[in-house]
Amino acid sequence: MANTTLTISSKNYSSWSLRGWLLTRFSGLPFEEIVMPIDDPAARAELLLLSPSILVPCLSHDGIKIWDTLAIAEYLNEVRPKAALLPEDIRARAHCRSICGEMHSGFASLRSALPMNLKAHFPDFKVWARAQSDIDRIVTIWNECLEQYGGPFLFGERTAADAMYAPVVTRFVTYDVKLEPHIAEYGQRIMALPDMQQWLADAQQEADEIDELDVEF
Repeated sequence: MANTTLTISSKNYSSWSLRGWLLTRFSGLPFEEIVMPIDDPAARAELLLLSPSILVPCLSHDGIKIWDTLAIAEYLNEVRPKAALLPEDIRARAHCRSICGEMHSGFASLRSALPMNLKAHFPDFKVWARAQSDIDRIVTIWNECLEQYGGPFLFGERTAADAMYAPVVTRFVTYDVKLEPHIAEYGQRIMALPDMQQWLADAQQEADEIDELDVEF
């Protein structure tokens, strides 16, 4: 068994797995992937938003297990400080933690109405009001960060915040969400990251599908 492992579920459907995977890749910590099969009851519960506690991704490092995505970000920032997953400036760091926490605990309407599905594309998708409110709030967050810190990422350099919001970027692509040009450009930068390109390529190779997530609502 490798010294460091990251347990994830589907690369096509699991937004939480993508967040944990990107955080670990951004940290530069070498790790081995352990992929839960899509027919595992715990994996399906997570993907279908039926689980009261999300236990993937789970990072195991030096005998320590961390399974909450924010906890993974904080742990990696401690053991790999040079990766700067959190900004050095205390004000920016507090801001970063705040918007990561908002992503972690909020936007339930967006999650349920626009589930992550990297293989799918729904042009002219009808976004209902509650999900649109979530989209509007996310765009506000991105606008504020890009304006305050000057881009190209949310806090200038790439941080945990970009990993936390990366699945939202994929949702905007899948469901053809119309965005202002500079917001769309931020999304394009996230999608063009080599780590994202690797994840997307791996997702395309997944054979398994979940029927409940492969329909247009």
